[in-house]
Amino acid sequence: MLNRRNKLLLLKLLSLFSVVRGYNILMIGLAQYLASIYILSPDLPLRKVVLDLNLFAIVLASALVIASGYIINNFYDAEKDLINKPRKSMLDRLVSQRFKLTTYFVLNFLAVFAASYVSFRAVFFFSAYIFGIWFYSHKLKRVPFIGNFVSATLAIAPFFVVFVYYKNFESSIFVHAMFLFLLILAREMIKDLENMAGDIAQNYRTIPILYGTKVSKALISILILLTLLPAILLIYFFDVGYMYLYFIGSIFLMILFLGMLWRAKTKLHYVGLHNILKFIIIVGVFSILLIDIDLVLNRIL
Repeated sequence: MLNRRNKLLLLKLLSLFSVVRGYNILMIGLAQYLASIYILSPDLPLRKVVLDLNLFAIVLASALVIASGYIINNFYDAEKDLINKPRKSMLDRLVSQRFKLTTYFVLNFLAVFAASYVSFRAVFFFSAYIFGIWFYSHKLKRVPFIGNFVSATLAIAPFFVVFVYYKNFESSIFVHAMFLFLLILAREMIKDLENMAGDIAQNYRTIPILYGTKVSKALISILILLTLLPAILLIYFFDVGYMYLYFIGSIFLMILFLGMLWRAKTKLHYVGLHNILKFIIIVGVFSILLIDIDLVLNRIL
């Protein structure tokens, strides 16, 4: 049986894991590796990619910066999250703000240190990435649409650095990136509808607050319709193996999403819509394996 002190320590560890959203970081790291293996360097042996220390340093630096980004975002949004996410906020508050800031600086230092193993350009990229996340959390998050756009850009930055590392400039990669970017941008705008109560209380100037929910829904609908374009291109004009099944499924889900969006009225509805887009993104990570089934089997066997 755990004593009181050990229980408190366990709760604090869970709180810190909640703040940095460890499950998201693990998913992004997995996505970076799968993209590296099956999209960016399909001709390289699996062993060479997985055991590449430079790639490991990039993925590690990305994870550390993303974790620190969640911490600084949590720091600035503490009061808003008390309204929008009361249960999660109570868990997050088990770790003091001072400890969060200390952890934030330590994680950023470790990220830059990890990047220094790769190159000076990697150090510059991750330093700029750290600054971009802080500037977004401190200033840009309150600016309508620009804040959403910057947030989506920061979300795909870890894939951009891996893309640059492999110097693979095939057009299919840009189409994949556009599909992911538009999907994330739509999800960011859904979060504004989901978090209206806290945003109003903290004087955030988001699109649904300034222009109304109809304008916000119209913009999200445009983004989803635009997302259908790269999905269709990847199905009909690029060799994505059995991953075409994922894109077909995504198209059906996005059409369902549009129908539900215009009927949505409550926070619970918007949470459900958010989860649909999140589901599409998560399934997409594992669907990378479908690009070449033979390649998967050959690399495993």
